[in-house]
Amino acid sequence: MSDDVITIKKENLWKYSTFILAALLVVVLFMFTGKDGAPTANVIGGTGVNNPSPSQVQATADDDAVLGNKNAPVTIIEFSDYQCPFCERFWSQTLPQIKQTYVDTGKVKIVFRDFPLDFHPFALPAALAAECVKEKGGDEAYWKMHDKIFGNQASLSTDNLKQWARDLGYDIGNCLDSAKYRAEVQKDQQDGAAAGVTGTPAFFVNGRLISGAQPFSAFQQAIDAALAA
Repeated sequence: MSDDVITIKKENLWKYSTFILAALLVVVLFMFTGKDGAPTANVIGGTGVNNPSPSQVQATADDDAVLGNKNAPVTIIEFSDYQCPFCERFWSQTLPQIKQTYVDTGKVKIVFRDFPLDFHPFALPAALAAECVKEKGGDEAYWKMHDKIFGNQASLSTDNLKQWARDLGYDIGNCLDSAKYRAEVQKDQQDGAAAGVTGTPAFFVNGRLISGAQPFSAFQQAIDAALAA
């Protein structure tokens, strides 16, 4: 009879252990996915973007390209990777709504800073190409190149980057080949890392961190809170 009791206890222990492991797996998956169950960010080393308090955030606009009124009361600093699929998701699904609702009305400006990840071979060349276009045409040209790159992300190559720049009226061959703006891109990465960025995309809305390609509602809440502050 005692043997039967021991057998039952072992079976129960196995069941409980399996249940606990399954629950932990669900929690981990939830942490790295969005509400739709899909991942929202590319991360380094398997960790998500940290969420420091505003006093810890060191992200600044630096001298990077600005979209919108430079005197807008709310600043969104975006750290992004041109080859990151989640960054493209933000560009195609969420940015248009932010632009229409807040940027075009003068309430928000967006600053794009580079955070190319090592496992995306064309992220750095794309960042350099966009900076080369900015050198020749300013912020307006930069954002046109930004849109061109994200709109053709699946076709990223050095030759195509040069061609897309020519399509906009700029010859960036020498600039891109010499990696003229490598130090500028590296500074963006260093500043992002100092602010707690470990994956892309990451955004700071007046210092408040939003991690991943979140829906418009997440940005709306943060922006409205910043406007009301």
